[in-house]
Amino acid sequence: MTFKLLDTVTFLGHPNVKATNRSTIEVTTENFLTPRGDCIIGIMADKGCSQLSDKAKSWLQNDSNEVFIKIAVHNMGFILRAYGSSRLTHENKTSIVIRKSDFISDRTLAIKADAAAKDIPRLMVAHLQKGEKGRLEIYNEP
Repeated sequence: MTFKLLDTVTFLGHPNVKATNRSTIEVTTENFLTPRGDCIIGIMADKGCSQLSDKAKSWLQNDSNEVFIKIAVHNMGFILRAYGSSRLTHENKTSIVIRKSDFISDRTLAIKADAAAKDIPRLMVAHLQKGEKGRLEIYNEP
């Protein structure tokens, strides 16, 4: 199976990365992270939802489309599956949120994900806590 890369978002880890949230994963363009941000896995992202490629937004704004998101940190990868929706707007300039639920806001990248922050391997989280670089790679199905 060959997947096509739609977009990549780069970010940095932070000592306050917990990755314990049971329903979401988030990266933000902000340059700080408080201990309350238990879904945030990266800061200083190079884009928010609104800066995603037109190709990615077009794919994600379709009810029947699956998306595969790879979180890459320190030569490790974690892949999750989620879905698009015609209700997605991708208008937020600051955040990108992947949700297990079907809740939609301007920060939502994709919904009905099969994983949340708590599912990310703890070794990857440890590298993010050291401030290492990470990537969100967004792929469509063949």
